[in-house]
Amino acid sequence: MNEALIRSLTPSVLAVLVRRGADFAAAEDAVQDALVEAVRVWAADPPRDAKGWLVTVAWRKFLDATRSDAARRRREDRLDEEPAPGPAPAVDDTLQLYFLCAHPSLTPSSAVALTLRAVGGLTTRQIAQAYLVPEATMAQRISRAKRTVSGVRFDQPGDVATVLRVLYLVFNEGYSGDVDLAAEAIRLTRQLAASIDHPEAAGLLALMLLHHARRASRTAPDGSLVPLAEQDRGRWDTESIAEGVEILQAALARDRLGEFQAQAAIAALHADAPTAEETDWVQIVEWYDELMRLTDSPVVRLNRAVAVGEADGPRAGLAALAALDASLPRHAAVAAYLHERDGDLATAERLYTEAAHKAPNLAERDHLTRQAARLNARRCR
Repeated sequence: MNEALIRSLTPSVLAVLVRRGADFAAAEDAVQDALVEAVRVWAADPPRDAKGWLVTVAWRKFLDATRSDAARRRREDRLDEEPAPGPAPAVDDTLQLYFLCAHPSLTPSSAVALTLRAVGGLTTRQIAQAYLVPEATMAQRISRAKRTVSGVRFDQPGDVATVLRVLYLVFNEGYSGDVDLAAEAIRLTRQLAASIDHPEAAGLLALMLLHHARRASRTAPDGSLVPLAEQDRGRWDTESIAEGVEILQAALARDRLGEFQAQAAIAALHADAPTAEETDWVQIVEWYDELMRLTDSPVVRLNRAVAVGEADGPRAGLAALAALDASLPRHAAVAAYLHERDGDLATAERLYTEAAHKAPNLAERDHLTRQAARLNARRCR
């Protein structure tokens, strides 16, 4: 059985059942039952219309489950008669599933898990492995999310910004287990961008492609982090960079700037520089100024301080940093870098050590610890 085909058809089949009146949880169960049936039958007798076959079987599974539950008989009476087998309708309701899975009543982690299950077609086991949690824990999380969105009207307009944020969360999960969530997020965002006329969907896709293009160079063979300035740019994926830039340029030409487009423009300037020294930091500062007008986020201000330090010198960067809350994540690491650039190695070493204690993961902690040790060795010479 073609797993890629199944994954591509699963969300649209689920959407057909929800559109016909099945609640989300029951529809998802019926689709999973149909997929089990497909595994059993398709190897010997593959259908000519795979989607039509899945829709027909899933609908029958749903009706069987509904009829077997006496408490749902009243609802069954309201259901349409079972359609005759045949080609599935050409209408694709997958986009509505994105909005349903990004429902505001869901927590971000539940929205991500539900999106991966319903739209991405991943199994509960795969999602659990990606999140490094037991399969039973993830099954409970997904079940709660399905119950939450069951009964939500499927024809209500959704919030594109929320869907994009959920997809960006998926992308930032990176890679773990046997599921590459960054690649999965790109696949889903590409699908969304093709389904909706929205420059920010294109902006997010461009941003993902530009970031993902640098993936191979981000870690050393021993797993340690490699800062952007030290990465081997010969290992960057030039095809992904070219595609990301092309998508970004088309989005920017529509003159409806959003935060993902601005972030992608910054990533494109990094990707365009042959060496770290040739990076156009002045333009990057200008894009951070645009980004601050769109979203006055402390994280954006922190990153802007780094860019100012590169464009106008470390003291200018420290002045920009002084206006920010020192408790911000990465604040100490940024301050350490700028103090080192300014020649104050003792302060930089102390701040690198402080930043290492606050690091959110082992790889970042090890990197910052090595920076502190490096400065200590320089000072003790």
